[in-house]
Amino acid sequence: MKKNNELAEIIYHTKKETLAIIPDRVMAERFIDNLMGLLFGQGCAADEAYIMKCISGVKDELKTILKVCCGAAEDDAGTLAEHFFESLLPVYRLLLEDAAFIEASDPAARSRDEVIITYPGFYAIAVHRFAHVLNRLKIPYLPRLIAEHAHSKTSIDIHPGATIGSPFAIDHGTGVVIGETAEIGKHVIIYQGVTLGALIVNKSGSNIKRHPTIEDNVALYAGCTILGGNTTVGHHSVIGGNVWLTSSVAPYSVVYNTSQIKIRKFDEPVDYTI
Repeated sequence: MKKNNELAEIIYHTKKETLAIIPDRVMAERFIDNLMGLLFGQGCAADEAYIMKCISGVKDELKTILKVCCGAAEDDAGTLAEHFFESLLPVYRLLLEDAAFIEASDPAARSRDEVIITYPGFYAIAVHRFAHVLNRLKIPYLPRLIAEHAHSKTSIDIHPGATIGSPFAIDHGTGVVIGETAEIGKHVIIYQGVTLGALIVNKSGSNIKRHPTIEDNVALYAGCTILGGNTTVGHHSVIGGNVWLTSSVAPYSVVYNTSQIKIRKFDEPVDYTI
């Protein structure tokens, strides 16, 4: 409770006294790249003792950014940075679970280190988890900046407000969109082109839940679209490719499209009209 009051007071005073300033994009991108480099830049997951020993430079970077984007005084920027880094090792451990789950889910993955080094889905998840911490601290602009950095590198668009359990896997990932109020459980795997989006809402609906809930142990196959804040995909369900879903499905559901198959004669011209 004391920590929450302290954070609320810092945010209140910075908003009251100074208009938030958008930090330099390059500075924000360098911060998240350096943080990822500290955790995973040795070609594998770093030892926790090494992380804590080498963390001071990344902390200083974040303090500098917070002074800009929150208009925060030196002490306040330091306090916010400390709260962020209190979450560092817990988030890091979640990411190791994510990497192990991706390895176990993908026959093409040869090791956890290969996932960490080469998989865009893992990179997008990692950046999201840190952006989500910053978002919970109500830091303006910075969460979106680093989320868009991951988006530009991976074509995976995850809003920092989305709540995602661990372990979580994104396979391939190109074109995945996960909206601000989406909630995703544990042991969920998402393939390329999946959208967890909102039905059309007015701007006045920005404070309500607009995006779906995906319960534990769900697979969402390529190209499926799931929309709406009242839409829940029950646990242990499978949503097939190119499914359009705007209403809830019960646990253990399998939802899929059925393709029409017509066998033509070898010399019959192809008719592409429907």
